[in-house]
Amino acid sequence: MSRKVIITCAVTGAIHTPSMSPHLPITPEEIAEAAIGAAEAGAAVVHLHARDPRTGKPDQSPEAFTPFLQVIKQRSNCVINITTGGSPTMTLEERLRPAAHFKPEVASLNMGTMNFGLYPMLNRFKDFKHDWERPYLEGSRDRIFKNTFTDIEHILTSCAENGTRFEVECYDIGHLYTLAHFAERGVIKPPFFVQSVFGILGGIGPHPEDVAHMKRTADRLFGDQYRWSVLGAGRNQLPIAAMSAAMGGNVRVGLEDSLWIGAGKLAESNAQQVRAVRQIIEGLGLEIATPDEARKTLELKGGDRVGF
Repeated sequence: MSRKVIITCAVTGAIHTPSMSPHLPITPEEIAEAAIGAAEAGAAVVHLHARDPRTGKPDQSPEAFTPFLQVIKQRSNCVINITTGGSPTMTLEERLRPAAHFKPEVASLNMGTMNFGLYPMLNRFKDFKHDWERPYLEGSRDRIFKNTFTDIEHILTSCAENGTRFEVECYDIGHLYTLAHFAERGVIKPPFFVQSVFGILGGIGPHPEDVAHMKRTADRLFGDQYRWSVLGAGRNQLPIAAMSAAMGGNVRVGLEDSLWIGAGKLAESNAQQVRAVRQIIEGLGLEIATPDEARKTLELKGGDRVGF
């Protein structure tokens, strides 16, 4: 089972805005259908954000998550992962509320304060339907995504009694050392689910040497106490997923990370991206993990112990 590849699908996120793609899930119904479709295509884990159904703006209120969490749980056995990243424009307490309230099996956790540059997308996308979209992207020139040591420890300790494990998002090498710091203090327990992020402006790049360097460093710091996964932003999504699968790792795809399925071709669904990466994995002679196999690998508490 150690060679079965866990596919995570991040179905909507807070990076892309509604005007960029007609296929980006916005409403609770769209998010639920996207997550269920991704799971049916082979995703063992779905990573979830919420949005205002009228404007598509990121919304981290528990009330925004309730409608689709219940539907997904009723219709799928997939592992549900709730973001604590939310959006860089939100306060830490806003970002933490859904994970603290719903007590999911997995929650995401960014391992460092960083620049998070979205403004280059303004070179491609010119016309916007909602008045918040352009300022949101342009504002990333001077916006810091705040994740201090105090912030990280607060998220970890707030969710400790809930049995929630973390998708530890590492956008640079230093983030691995931050994880090692909290591991040494016993604030987070193995096995660590390390999601290495490549190609975000402000983080590590998407070059194969960057991928190899991240893997070597994690191996040295954590040995057999972690499970490695990758996500590549934009056009880097499938090439980096292929590298990870070939190197013994797991993968993440989804419209949060990339709107595309090929050069200049918008993905029509999250499930389409899952099918594409599944084809790569199986083409390498590997198998994908079921949700229950992912639970066993990541040592999760089980879907019967969540708060929704």
